[in-house]
Amino acid sequence: MGTIYLIASLGEVYAERSGVLNLGLEGMMIMGAAISFIFTIAYGHLVAILMAALIGVLMSLILAVMAIHLRLNQVIVGLALTLLGLGLSGLITFPDIRRRILSSLNPSLPESMLMIQQAEKLPEIPIPLLSQIPLIGKTFFTHNILVYTSLILAIIMWFILFKTRYGLIIRSVGENPSMADSLGVNVFLVRYVTVVISGLFASLAGAYFFIGFHPFWREGVTAGRGFISLALVILATWNPLRAILGAYLFGGVETFQYRLQLFGLGAQSPYFLAMLPYIITIITLILISIESIRKRIGVPASLGTPYSREEA
Repeated sequence: MGTIYLIASLGEVYAERSGVLNLGLEGMMIMGAAISFIFTIAYGHLVAILMAALIGVLMSLILAVMAIHLRLNQVIVGLALTLLGLGLSGLITFPDIRRRILSSLNPSLPESMLMIQQAEKLPEIPIPLLSQIPLIGKTFFTHNILVYTSLILAIIMWFILFKTRYGLIIRSVGENPSMADSLGVNVFLVRYVTVVISGLFASLAGAYFFIGFHPFWREGVTAGRGFISLALVILATWNPLRAILGAYLFGGVETFQYRLQLFGLGAQSPYFLAMLPYIITIITLILISIESIRKRIGVPASLGTPYSREEA
């Protein structure tokens, strides 16, 4: 469960470090899930992952053009993209429309495959020797390829962000874009690239959710996990390595509700337990609105503020 949040938050860390708030994360995530659902049935996992990545890039380019080039309000644009993603995912997965899409993508599919609501999960890949360790072997070393990839990416992205010149450029654009511009940094290009990375990772998180964790489709399947990922970025203080801990914290809280029901706690009102991750999200967003806390945790100074050379 934590891998969903980790993948989405890694891309968002880069976008926010450059000064762009991607509130369209939820829409991009559910579109990634919807596209992976359709293409997994039509062509298999690899094509599904590639197409989910493509849809994330396309949606992020919409955000980039409107928020960076046209300098529109990033909150409104992001929420509009979320609504677009929720509506479009429901449209393309509607049974009759999905059937037509699948028939056109792969005419050789049998009729029974056109109407199914689930697909095959990514296979688990046990790590030799490590997966045989008692107690912790299965927990930590028996997962699918995207789980391992997300952890490797977190380390790589942390190194790039804090130990390389490119990371310094991204952080400088998010802190003081006019100064970075005066030093020859292409502020607009940096923000475009990081927003595309954010959209790419958000859609991959949605794809992972469907093919790697919960391979059964229903409308609105991501259930606000994109917004939880936004709160996770804040809890991780815009640090990819800390995002690992935050992601598994949120994943653990979400999974905890099911474990409690096994012991009879919350069985009569499971919706109360389901609120737990969202309560943490709300509290986090309230805290980030307090100026003293913003300064203490190091919010990028230009986060959410469009940059214009004329107004700098």
